[in-house]
Parts: sequence; C-alpha cells; structure tokens
Amino acid sequence: MRIRGLLVASLIFLILAGVLYWSNRHKPEEQTAKASADVAPIILKLDQSAINKIEIRKQDSQPILLAKNDSGTWQIMAPKPLRADQNAVSGVLSTLSSLNSDRLIEDKASDLKRYGLDPPSVEADVAEKDNKTQKLLFGDDTPASSAVYAMLAGDPRVFTVSKYTKNSVDKNLEDLRDKRLLTVDADKISRIELLRKNLDIEFGRDKDEWQILKPKPLRADSTQVDGLVQKLTDARMDLSDAGQKDTRSAASEFAKAAPVATVKVTGQSGTEELQVRKNKDTYYAKSSVVAGAYKVGSELGQGLDKGLDDFRNKKLFDFGFDNPNKIELHSGAKMYLLERNKEDWWSNGKKMDPGSDDSLISKLRDLSASKFVDSGFGKPEIEATVTSEDGKRTEKILISKTGDHYIAKRENEPGLYEIDSGVVNDLLKAVDDLKPAAVINK
Repeated sequence: MRIRGLLVASLIFLILAGVLYWSNRHKPEEQTAKASADVAPIILKLDQSAINKIEIRKQDSQPILLAKNDSGTWQIMAPKPLRADQNAVSGVLSTLSSLNSDRLIEDKASDLKRYGLDPPSVEADVAEKDNKTQKLLFGDDTPASSAVYAMLAGDPRVFTVSKYTKNSVDKNLEDLRDKRLLTVDADKISRIELLRKNLDIEFGRDKDEWQILKPKPLRADSTQVDGLVQKLTDARMDLSDAGQKDTRSAASEFAKAAPVATVKVTGQSGTEELQVRKNKDTYYAKSSVVAGAYKVGSELGQGLDKGLDDFRNKKLFDFGFDNPNKIELHSGAKMYLLERNKEDWWSNGKKMDPGSDDSLISKLRDLSASKFVDSGFGKPEIEATVTSEDGKRTEKILISKTGDHYIAKRENEPGLYEIDSGVVNDLLKAVDDLKPAAVINK
C-alpha cells in the first residue's frame, strides 16, 4: 500500500510539473500575441527628406500642388505659383511621413462609401525623389465623431485616425501660402528707411547697435528700432475675411486709402519695400515681394506712425549696466575724481563708501532727457565724464541751466537734451553724499 501511494503521488507531481512547464512557456507567447494585436498599425512611413511633392485634393476645390526646389524650399505650384509658408508645409510633411492609425476597422473593406472614402473628402498624394507616389485618403467622421476613417490607396484596410491628423493635412491655399509681406530675416537687416509726411528717417546697424543716419547723425534708441524691425518682419496679409481673398477689392481699397508710411528694408539679399495706407480704422499694405494689396493688422500701421524723436536715445550715457572704470565730475568750483580698482572705488587715495558710489553711478546711468530741443544751451555748470569698457569708451556730457530746467549735450554730438530740474538735483545730491568708507578699528 505504501508503494502504491508513493507511485500515485509521484505521478501527480509529474503531471503538475508538466502543466507548470507548459504554462510558463506558452503564456508569454499568448500575451505577446495579444499585445501585438493591440498595437495600432502604421499606415504610412516615409523618409521626410526624400519627399519632393505633395498634392492635396478636396471636394469642390482646386487641387493644391506643393513642390520642393533644388535649394530645399517649398513652393506652391498650383492652382497658381505662390511662395509657401515653410512652417505650414513642415507640419503637413511631419504628419504624412510618419502616420499611425488609432485602430484597424476592417482588414478587407469591400464598401468604401460607408466610410466616406469613395470618394474621399481629402486626398493627399505624396511623391518621393524616385517618383514613387503614395495616396492617403481621409473619409467621414466615426459615429462618435471622435476620429476619422482613413486608408492608403492600394491597401484594402480601413483605419481610424485622430481628427487632428486629418486637420493637419486638410489645408487650403490661404493656410499654406507665405503670408509675409517682407521676407528679409530680422537679424540680417542692415538699413531701414522710413518715409512719412515731409520726413525721411534712415537707420543703420553696426553689430547690435542702431544709429540714426538721416535726417542727421543721431543716437538711436535700439529698443525702439528693434521694435520697428519686429513689426515689419511680423507683417502678414490678413486673409480672414472672404473679401480679402479678392485681391482686386483690396487693391481698390489701398488706392483710396491715405498714405501712412513707406518703408525700405535692406538685407543680404537686397532691398524690399512696403507701402502702408489707412482708410478710416483699416490699414492696407502693398509689398515689392508679393503681388497685390492686402489688409493688415493695425499694429503695423501704428508702429510706423512715429516721428524722429520716438526713435532717438533719451539716455545721456551709453555705458548701460557696465561697471565704469573712472568718473570725473565738475560742479561749479568742486571737482571729483573716482577710479575703480577691482570692486572698490577710490578718490584721492581714499577708499570710498560703496553705497554712495553705487548711488552716484545709478543717477548717471538713469540720466535721461524729458524731451529734445534745438536751442537753449548756455555756459556749462556741470561736467561729467564716464570711462567704461576698460578704457575703450569715454563719454562726456555738459549741463547748463535755463530757467527752471537744464539743457545737456554730449561732447562732439549735435543733439540737445532737456532735463527736468529734479533729475539734476538728484544727481547733485548723490555727488554731495560721496564719502570715504568707514574705518574699521581692529
């Protein structure tokens, strides 16, 4: 009996071991197969750099043909030749070159009409350098309207894709055309000429600094000129209204509108011109780089509606946030000379109080004009010379008093600056507050 029981137990053990072995071997395979079935199939996978043509076809509209030229720039070839918006085309390319489905709906579809794929609402034909073409078809929304039916021509399978995927390909001519009115890169602009009523202002750039060249050499407020550059390079055609798609209507409105300004912008590739006009509260523009006239945003017109003084630099000193190396001040019979040694300021062999030095530098740095004037400068009462950039920059200003305000000028420059008396008084107080550093007794 003992032997029989032992044999039965051994047999049961062998059966259980076999079941466990089979389970451990086949369960991962089953899970892997199930996981593979759950992965959404890839519809289209292409080398984006090899795509050189895209044609987008939609019901009740003309096909749009995009082609890449030898320099790698995309152009609109049909329904009419136009410059293409490279970012917009890049978005279409990104979708078409790597397109995944949400899920497979039917492996061998026999009735495409039920999915809105015969005919499709949108078709995208993608051609590569070897002239191989893929046709992607988009159909109706799914019953829950959460996705869209799609398929690849020649492949019997029907998939669903996100609405975002379809929308990223379903573009019209206005979506894909380059709507810039000036094509020059902002950082490549070297000259700007702004022509307004009886006013011709020309700006020139040296590295990152702007100067006024016309009507006479003057210091420019680079922030203001950079703002003008931003307005010009951001200028876009406003095609939001259906009427604006009719260039003849826009041209007629442009012809009737009053001139605001003409701008000539020079970059590496040459000079481009933009004319801006205004009719009531609406602005129109005409560019030398694109045919026709177009409605534009009011921010462009307002950015050009400025005078010379709006672009002039009101600051008396240009050392900005640099820490000066030397400061020399004359106020009446008083004379002050401060020199920096590393982080400390010294005067007449004495180390100066950091707080009083910082206050004076701050007042000099912030010294600004309330407005520009053509006359009124008399005998200087204050002279201030600041040396910065390790001795490479030296700036000297002279200040005279006229009535209840002051007139200042920079040495060897023609412009005059009117300064409020309170600003000068604050400067003089900072000078009077200069004092040696406290002596610390050990």
